[in-house]
Amino acid sequence: MTYAVAVAEAPARPTAVLTASTTWPEYPGVWPRLLDRVHAGIRWSGPGRKGRNVMLYLDDTPNVEVGVELDQPVEITADLVRSILPAGRVASTVHRGPYSGLGAAHEAVLRWCAEHGERPVGVRWEVYGHGDEESPTTEVHYLLG
Repeated sequence: MTYAVAVAEAPARPTAVLTASTTWPEYPGVWPRLLDRVHAGIRWSGPGRKGRNVMLYLDDTPNVEVGVELDQPVEITADLVRSILPAGRVASTVHRGPYSGLGAAHEAVLRWCAEHGERPVGVRWEVYGHGDEESPTTEVHYLLG
């Protein structure tokens, strides 16, 4: 798959999340439980489709925030945290297809940054689109320094 990478100014986007400090081998078992708890802890006030799922990786440990975008007013339970996807200059691409292929999208952004003299600062996130489970769309963003 070929990935188009673009640089843009990303706005801050409010989220409701649960945080974790884990390891990469443990992470595939951690994030589904966290995301289930996030969805159970939000009461949406508006009609229509709800916020997209997000995963914010703060570093390589990884320290993560797993949650949803808050695109309308909500009530959240006490164990959830209000947070934001960072604002700033980002290198981004879109992955279309199974989540198992997301690593290639991350590699494409990092390779593009190296080839174009851009410096990712380590903070990155994924935003999962609503839609087709057969061919989901996932945005991959890297904050630049």
